Amino acid sequence: MGQAAISVVGLTKRFGPVAALDGVDFEVPAGTVFGLLGPNGAGKTTAIRILTTILRPSGGHAVVLGHDVVREAATVRRLIGLAGQYAAVDPNLTGRENLRLIGRLTQLPRARLRPRAAELLDRFDLTEAADRPVRTYSGGMRRRLDVAAALVPEPPVLFLDEPTTGLDPQSRTALWELIRELVRDGTTVLLTTQYLEEADRLATRIVVVNEGRIIADDTPAVLKTRLGNTVIELGMGDEARAVRAAAVIAGRTGEPPEREGALLRLASRDGSRLLLDVLHSLDTGDLVPHTVTVRESSLDDVFLALTGHRTQGPAPAAGAVPAGAVAAGAVAAEPAPAEGTASPGGPS
Repeated sequence: MGQAAISVVGLTKRFGPVAALDGVDFEVPAGTVFGLLGPNGAGKTTAIRILTTILRPSGGHAVVLGHDVVREAATVRRLIGLAGQYAAVDPNLTGRENLRLIGRLTQLPRARLRPRAAELLDRFDLTEAADRPVRTYSGGMRRRLDVAAALVPEPPVLFLDEPTTGLDPQSRTALWELIRELVRDGTTVLLTTQYLEEADRLATRIVVVNEGRIIADDTPAVLKTRLGNTVIELGMGDEARAVRAAAVIAGRTGEPPEREGALLRLASRDGSRLLLDVLHSLDTGDLVPHTVTVRESSLDDVFLALTGHRTQGPAPAAGAVPAGAVAAGAVAAEPAPAEGTASPGGPS
């Protein structure tokens, strides 16, 4: 998989009595997309903020491209880009002006400001709208501009915190292709998302976080195989029939199916045999399903099996971090110490 671009060992972060991260370990191979998944409040964004030097860890150790995120925070900022959950570009500036502003904040050489902005506007299909105020952009255009802004200083490592939140399917697919292009060009991407299809399509490896701890770490294919290759969904028509059917299935298989209202869901490595057994049992009990669906297991099924619930829609952010602010050192929720100094409770 190559050398690790990001290495995290025993990372913890406490907010009073609450442990947002509780001993997290993972490595991100260089030149790959790494997916960090979890429900709201799982600790995903906290991990991103620590890795991008916005927050100090309470304990543990995190390194980006060989540089400690606490002791060498200024160096880390020069090597990374960050696009947060919501577009953080200035709506009153044009797209071109936003990119040039980020270039100045990140100390891009003056001679590179105009050509770099033009390159990114072209790459993200924004050239025609480059001189319009961003407030006239669609949601998809703003998200593309936000990612472009994070790329102005040409960072080798890019953090994308739920980058496709609120996008329509066409815009989401277009942004996925842009992410693939970045990785083909050698960029390392750490992606947090609640869209499991997104992680399945983009990520080489996935970590699932729940209540501040890692509960799974593997490739999407392996995670799905562990659950079972086939998912059977039985629509029972109403909840009362579903409850009765679930009891019959549990008696037959020894394990109750997942129930979601009137829908029952079972995962198996031997889907055809299980389906025949279940349908026979239900027919005997006069509980023939209204609908039957057989499909391959998905990351959503894996997520449910691991966390006990499905993903939720992203909650509104309390405040957005400007796309280029981390690299520029312009924003820090907790000021990072100067290089060569350790933060209290952080890595020594």
